[in-house]
Amino acid sequence: MPTYEYRCESCGHHFEIRQGMSDKPVKTCPKCGRKVRRLIGAGAGIIVTGGGSHPAGSDGPSCPTCCSGGTCNLN
Repeated sequence: MPTYEYRCESCGHHFEIRQGMSDKPVKTCPKCGRKVRRLIGAGAGIIVTGGGSHPAGSDGPSCPTCCSGGTCNLN
């Protein structure tokens, strides 16, 4: 379930709420009851971990972080 960030347009209160993707956005601030705006987040990163087998015909991962448990930034 994704986490959405909101900021109140009146008091500036910043909060996060876990909601289903089909849930309606929050419209009021839990602190002052006025209008809030949903913020656009950076999204989730993809974590590639090693230890598994590579596709047939492949010499291994295409970046040095794939098998070290890091985040691949090549794509």
